[in-house]
Amino acid sequence: MDISNDLFARALKLIPGGVNSPVRAFRSVGGSPFFVKSAHGATLVTADDRELIDFVCTWGPAIHGHNHPRIKRAIATALENGTSFGTPNPYEVRMAELIHELVPSIEKVRMCNSGTEATMSAIRLSRGFTRRDKIIKFAGCYHGHSDSLLVKAGSGALTHGNPDSAGIPAAFARETVVLPYNDTGAIDSAFAANPGAIAAVIVEPYPANVGLILPLPGYLEHLRKACTANGALLIFDEVMTGFRLARGGVQEIERIVPDLTALGKIIGGGLPVGAFGGRAEVMDMLAPVGPVYQAGTLSGNPLAMAAGIAALEMLNESRPYAGLGGLGVQIRDALVSACRAKGLAAQVPQTGSMFSIFFTASEVRNLEGALTGDAKLFGRFFHGCLKEGVYLPPSAYETAFISTAHHGSAIDRACAVMDSVIRGL
Repeated sequence: MDISNDLFARALKLIPGGVNSPVRAFRSVGGSPFFVKSAHGATLVTADDRELIDFVCTWGPAIHGHNHPRIKRAIATALENGTSFGTPNPYEVRMAELIHELVPSIEKVRMCNSGTEATMSAIRLSRGFTRRDKIIKFAGCYHGHSDSLLVKAGSGALTHGNPDSAGIPAAFARETVVLPYNDTGAIDSAFAANPGAIAAVIVEPYPANVGLILPLPGYLEHLRKACTANGALLIFDEVMTGFRLARGGVQEIERIVPDLTALGKIIGGGLPVGAFGGRAEVMDMLAPVGPVYQAGTLSGNPLAMAAGIAALEMLNESRPYAGLGGLGVQIRDALVSACRAKGLAAQVPQTGSMFSIFFTASEVRNLEGALTGDAKLFGRFFHGCLKEGVYLPPSAYETAFISTAHHGSAIDRACAVMDSVIRGL
């Protein structure tokens, strides 16, 4: 890793921590990050010419694998006409139509540039619509790095031991009620303690920024009923799960209709993008129609829209979810079998094309359960896999992803590597 180490040394001089997103720094698993110069299909090529089977998939967007030719063609076609206009463009309209078709709860949608912008704007809109200030979120759920939401957060914040970030005024944090996930009693108690004050409940319906956690039966339905009964909006953060687990996301699988949904990742086809949408009467509170201000110079960027349209149209045409789920089960079964053979206590939650591993004996139902996992053991597992050419998320508190390019030899090779590494721990 001579070239990667040199690049990292140079980056450390000018970029905080040498990275532009904290989880890339390998602090959780130890060592220095590698740098990537290209990617294709299920494979990353490092600056040092190592080929790695990639289960990070750009942290979710690369559901069709890297550098897909159809997405490349869509970007190239859009690029011929310019990179940005500062005006409405036809791609925005097509994207809005696709999102509404695939996620019917989204009657109207506003494009933005990141998942953080999407969740931040959904919260502001909820407060404007309800004329209330407080929100409820769940410990371990990560909704981007806006001030109201970076309280008891997952993802990189958890990985680096900072569930609460410095720089957030205490007054902001006081408006955020943090509850344990999968606890219906906590929801009811929070609403009872804050009558008429909760604007919205925001949740990753399948939390995936603390490893992968699945809801207990009836939990999401209870959330929906509690919000309706108390006049609060229900926001599903489907930045990760949207279009990845089903065309309509978790809300299609669970048959739960949120008031607002935050999207990102896949709708950019690998380019920066975000969106939020939902009930028309709520969305019409946004400027220029209503009093809730939200804007973005590059929102609806034609290159990002073209890439995202190609990605969504391919999903709509190929319906790859059963096949992706089969690959997920293959990996899950390989991990479970290896851990049993080694005598290691482990939990391997998996749904569709998403999976993670917790080295703990207890079922993981929330953040507290996730933190019982052996993070040091995970670090050894991670580096063992990386040494053999399999790249997993560099944190015990992240979720891995599978793409349509992971098939045949890629999955077989990865399962064999993970089996061998676990048996050697």
